[in-house]
Amino acid sequence: MVGVSLHEIAILLAALAIAGPLARWLGISEVLGYLVVGLILGPNTIGWSFSDYKAKEILHFAEFGIVLLLFLIGLELRPKRLWAMRNAVFVLGTQQVILTGLALAGIAILVGYNWQTALFAGLALALSSTALALQVMEETGDLATRHGRLGFSVLLFQDLAAIPLIAFAPLFATKAISTIATQSGPMELLAVLKGLGLIAVVVVVGHFVLDFLLRLVAATRVREAMTAAALLTVVGVTILMQMAGLSASLGAFIAGALLAESSYRHQLEADIQPFEGLLLGLFFTAIGMTIDVRLFLDAPGVILTFVAGLVAIKAGILYVLGRLQGLEPGPARRLGIALSQGGEFAFVLFTVGYASGALTNENTELLTVIVSLSMAATPILLKIESLLSRRRKAPAPLYDSLPDNDGHVIIAGFGRVGQIVARILTAKRIPITALDISAEQVELVRRFGAQAFYGDASRPDILEAADAQKARAFVLAIDDVEASIRTAELVRSSYPNLPIFARARNRNHAMRLLDLGITEIQREAFLSSLDIAKRLLKQLGMSEREAGRVIHTFQSHDERRLLEDYKLSSDLDKLRERARSDVKTLEKLFEEDAEEEARLRDLARTEDNIR
Repeated sequence: MVGVSLHEIAILLAALAIAGPLARWLGISEVLGYLVVGLILGPNTIGWSFSDYKAKEILHFAEFGIVLLLFLIGLELRPKRLWAMRNAVFVLGTQQVILTGLALAGIAILVGYNWQTALFAGLALALSSTALALQVMEETGDLATRHGRLGFSVLLFQDLAAIPLIAFAPLFATKAISTIATQSGPMELLAVLKGLGLIAVVVVVGHFVLDFLLRLVAATRVREAMTAAALLTVVGVTILMQMAGLSASLGAFIAGALLAESSYRHQLEADIQPFEGLLLGLFFTAIGMTIDVRLFLDAPGVILTFVAGLVAIKAGILYVLGRLQGLEPGPARRLGIALSQGGEFAFVLFTVGYASGALTNENTELLTVIVSLSMAATPILLKIESLLSRRRKAPAPLYDSLPDNDGHVIIAGFGRVGQIVARILTAKRIPITALDISAEQVELVRRFGAQAFYGDASRPDILEAADAQKARAFVLAIDDVEASIRTAELVRSSYPNLPIFARARNRNHAMRLLDLGITEIQREAFLSSLDIAKRLLKQLGMSEREAGRVIHTFQSHDERRLLEDYKLSSDLDKLRERARSDVKTLEKLFEEDAEEEARLRDLARTEDNIR
């Protein structure tokens, strides 16, 4: 960054260190945090730190963060993943981008833009903020729902759509600027063919060469060399793309896609992600520095009208597309609002569009302000929608209508554990009544053919409706510890003769269940850990019989120790002492087992000799 002093770099690092965590603490997007801190530091507000020239220098340097972002997107887009999501990604995503882009372009033409600028701006504004939308949907719990998954698919396609828009931005340049560009090397048919040919060469060579070169570097076990090789891969391919007159971002995406199936993909991702995160934060901070606050102060009504129009058009089109995908009105509405803002790639496209002549400086400044305000509006609009939906919605029933059963098994909690138990019992034709407190989980498993009912198993009326008095057993598979304990207390007090088979999250949870007199307890990861240890011992050279004896000894010892620890649960000093001496106790048990195994082998040999 030419002209940026060391103390200014320190200010930028401090801003990045403060803005992201503060934004998360306030419950807003980190992108907004960076934009705001950039606005404060920039020349258009207090202006005490960075001039307009320096802000543009920082922005130019930080654009490499976008290049790294697209490389990481390429790494994530494995062919199998794309194929599984193909309908939602390519059909719904294409419909959203094209319809929204054309609608916004039509409005822009009516306002007075020429068609090239209007179409480029419309397509750029059609892209939503992946970072903001995913964060907001995860916070509200929408990401686990069907409309959340559709939203993720649309965002994935938008990330893909940004790449050709960045690459071919010069095609949207106005006539006057195109004439200037012609003198410096236009993207004529020959240049396009040259670019496509170079892409093909990079794909073929990269597929056969890149993974091999990374394997050679990895063999040196020098971590810095692997990081340098990862960055060199991105930089090298982007330089080749620029030599062909194409976008550096397109080159980075192709490089990432080439390595999506590489065995070094995770290492590359881990090495590059810190650079990508830091440079992206710097990029959005620099964008904030370039936002012209005076533009908003001069015409707040006009800008707010544009923001409202952008949000309304995008949300409306997404609502209609969501309904066509089979969503109910409420989920379709939340899908529309969650993706109604402009996004990070809009900032990138505005920068590229201005450099290529598709947008003027005035267009870029106005559109940047509109996108920033639309991003700020999204969490607020979703909150308002939630409040209004709650008022409109009729009170949900306390539980589903449960069937009459006799001699059945009740399964409380229909997550990972409950579903496995249910599958086995169902296959053996043992009747079950599965209960889960999450309506979304019940709906999800029903789509895959499993039968579960919405209801809180810690409520007496629901257990009564589930015919607990007629049940043969009760499986306690609730994930939440406190809810599990409440349910266990109720079942033990109301149905003392009903056997309870409980899942415990950890040792402490198991002891609280023992307090209630429940003895059939399985700790969540205990058996799987034993199985891993047994396989590992065999890999290390033990026989099947020897490994089995070791695991059996440990299992018996640990189950005994759990009961003994439970009796000493009030004496922390003794518990700590037992924990410290446990390794020696196990060593002694294993030695005794080995001696017993040797004695049995000798006895077997003696008997063979006698015969």
